[in-house]
Amino acid sequence: MTEPKPLPTTVDANGTQLFYEIKGTGPVLLFIPGAEGDAEEYARVVTLLQDDFTVLSYDRRGFSRSPRPDGYAGTTVDEQADDAAALLKATGLAPAMVWGNSSGAIIGLALTLRHPEMVAGAMLHEPPLFSGMGDYHSVLAWLKQATADGKVPFLRALTGDEIYNGFSEGYKERLAADRTWIDHEFDEFEYYRPADEDLARVSTPVTVLCGADSPPFFMEAATWLADRLGAVVSVIPGNHGVHYSMPDEVAKAIRGFAAKD
Repeated sequence: MTEPKPLPTTVDANGTQLFYEIKGTGPVLLFIPGAEGDAEEYARVVTLLQDDFTVLSYDRRGFSRSPRPDGYAGTTVDEQADDAAALLKATGLAPAMVWGNSSGAIIGLALTLRHPEMVAGAMLHEPPLFSGMGDYHSVLAWLKQATADGKVPFLRALTGDEIYNGFSEGYKERLAADRTWIDHEFDEFEYYRPADEDLARVSTPVTVLCGADSPPFFMEAATWLADRLGAVVSVIPGNHGVHYSMPDEVAKAIRGFAAKD
C-alpha cells in the first residue's frame, strides 16, 4: 500500500507564499494570527482542539516562515483577507470556521465580508477598530507607548514572563526578528472601517468576543461592531492574550460556537 504523501508546508496563494500547518480531524477551523503573524500564536489552543477539529494555522504574508513577496511595500486588510481565502481554497478546506484575535479579528471580519462562501462562521476576539472607539487618539497614544521598545517587550508584558519563556525557541526567534507589524500594519489596520450597510448584510454566523479583564476600549469597539452586525458581544474570561494565558477558555468558546452551527 502506498503511503500518502505528506502535505506541503507552504503554498502559493494570492501572489505570495504562505507557510501553514494542518492538525487534527473534524470540522475545519482556521486561526488567523494577529500582530504575531505566526501560526504558533495559537499552539496552546490547537493542542486542546485537534481531536475535534481540522485546525488550519498559518504565518501571514511577510511574517516568520511566509516571506515577503518581491517588491513588498506593505499590505492591506483586504489583501490579508484574500490571502486567507486563497489558502483555504488551495488546501481544499473551505468553508471553515474562523477565529481571529486583535488584528487577526479585523482580517477575519474582512474575510467574512469579501469571501462569505469560505466562512462557515466567524469568531472575532477584540478587533481594535478605531471607528468603534470614542477616543481612539488616547488608545493609539497608549499603544504607541506600549510598543515603543518593539513587539517582544509588548508581548512579554501582555503574556507575562512565565508564559513567554515557555514559548519554543523558534517562535521566540521569529518574534524577535519581525518588523512587519510595526513597520507596515500597526497604526494602519486599526482604521479599517466597513460600510454599515455591508455589515448589516452579513448572513454568516458571527460572534464578537471580549475579555472580562481587558481595557474598556476593547468592549467599546466590540459593541460597535456587534451592533452593526446584528450580533451580541460574548464576554469570556481573560484579556487580550487569553489564547496564551487561558487557552481552555478559547477552546470552550470555540466548541460552544461550533455547537450552535
